[in-house]
Amino acid sequence: MLIRLDPASAEPLFAQLAGAVRGAIARGELTAGERLPSARELAESLGLNVHTVLHGYQLLRDEGLVELRRGRGAVVTEAGASGLARLREAVAGVVAEARRLGLGADELTALIRREFS
Repeated sequence: MLIRLDPASAEPLFAQLAGAVRGAIARGELTAGERLPSARELAESLGLNVHTVLHGYQLLRDEGLVELRRGRGAVVTEAGASGLARLREAVAGVVAEARRLGLGADELTALIRREFS
């Protein structure tokens, strides 16, 4: 799993870290039961404070994507992995329906963006 952070971004580093892990789970790079690097190891490799990494891990825990266990670290949960798998399936269904209706990627993206605003 490759984690890239942008110190110049307005988004806090802990949120960027959580987003990178969230994306890795969504792409299937991390699966249920898989351990994340220890907070100390990850902090050293990214040049972050260990508390920044822990904050990101806690955010993922609060979302149900990882479980934090003393002595075992952060582990991807079954619920987190399967929840994003369901989302991927739903997206595939939406894309199939958009194609059936003759909508292109740009039109579908515009529809999705409107839903987020």
